[in-house]
Amino acid sequence: MLSHITAKLLIVDDLPENLLALDALIQGEDRQVHQAQSAEQALSLLLEHEFALAILDVQMPGMNGFELAELMRGMEKTRSIPIVFVSAAGREMNYAFKGYESGAVDFLHKPLDTLAVKSKVSVFVDLFRQRKALDRQLQALERSRAEQEQLLTQLQVARGELEHAVRMRDDFMSIVSHEVRTPLNGLILEAQLRRLHLSRGNLAAFSEDKLKAMVERDERQINSLIRLVEDMLDVSRIRTGKLSIRPRTFDLGHLVRGLVENFSAQAQALDTYIELQRCEAVQGEWDEFRIEQVLANLLSNALRYGERKPVRVRVFADGAMACVQVQDQGIGIDAQNQQRIFQQFERIAAQQANGGLGLGLYISEQIVLAHGGRIEVDSQAGAGSIFSVYLPLPEAAQHRDQIQATSA
Repeated sequence: MLSHITAKLLIVDDLPENLLALDALIQGEDRQVHQAQSAEQALSLLLEHEFALAILDVQMPGMNGFELAELMRGMEKTRSIPIVFVSAAGREMNYAFKGYESGAVDFLHKPLDTLAVKSKVSVFVDLFRQRKALDRQLQALERSRAEQEQLLTQLQVARGELEHAVRMRDDFMSIVSHEVRTPLNGLILEAQLRRLHLSRGNLAAFSEDKLKAMVERDERQINSLIRLVEDMLDVSRIRTGKLSIRPRTFDLGHLVRGLVENFSAQAQALDTYIELQRCEAVQGEWDEFRIEQVLANLLSNALRYGERKPVRVRVFADGAMACVQVQDQGIGIDAQNQQRIFQQFERIAAQQANGGLGLGLYISEQIVLAHGGRIEVDSQAGAGSIFSVYLPLPEAAQHRDQIQATSA
């Protein structure tokens, strides 16, 4: 049945040479490509045809690609058409964020990766053809009562697969928004702090050394955002459900000291503080960005639910594992909720008023598990919580600790 279904593709670009090149790249026997050199021409084609995919150039004279996408999302006939944006602008323009806000499913930068473009277009073509095939099956079901039971079974199976795909998409987008928020909050906090210094005339806060530190922090947060977008849109990672882990050697104690310092302003705003009770130098091979993400989430939660009481942090080696503990003296978690909080979208009832999507601990546990580690929680309702992150140490470090233990 699929062999009789042709998927129509729309490509929009004001440059004829770009249209010709993209047309040649995505052509195939199971598809038909329509070209438009302006948003106005594209709208006419959209009203006339049913498209499996629209590939829009961002920068066009008159109505640009983002404006065209907003119009498409406002019309019943075109709102469900998947949109892929293409731009020659550098990644620093942050067009990708605006693209996803406009409802895009992907954002490609020029020069295009030919294999990636072909693969992604083929996925949308296959999805469209499968959906059209399902529609024809439904029509056949209505025409033939004799085949009703068999076709109904096929429909239920297909419906379950589609619902599962939608749930996976929604979960994925929720995780993306949650992860992006962490570096964005860091940038916003830096901007607010600088504005406060300027309003008070505190120019000493902008000495050469301090400006250099500010720029380094900004670059770190911006790079975090870029990596989040690139990693979360990786097709193979979506299909396998595996996190992207890039290990390198670093000192866990140094990372924690920096985090505690970064969170000091947030703690002061809550009339409390973070106490670094123990901080050993623990070298290991882990993904520094991902581990920082985990620990920042734990510190943020400790301050949020700690009822304005001091938060205590410890870093030490525990046999073959490195351990970071974050202890608060807040509302605590009862036994029946201690496993549930690590699931997606789960928050205990007492924490509902604090907001959040309930994804932080789920993401953190997946990151730690991907490193071969674990997260443990020791808590009682009303008595605070201790979250312990255990990460495997390199074999050389484990062997050295064993020798020291034997000598002692």
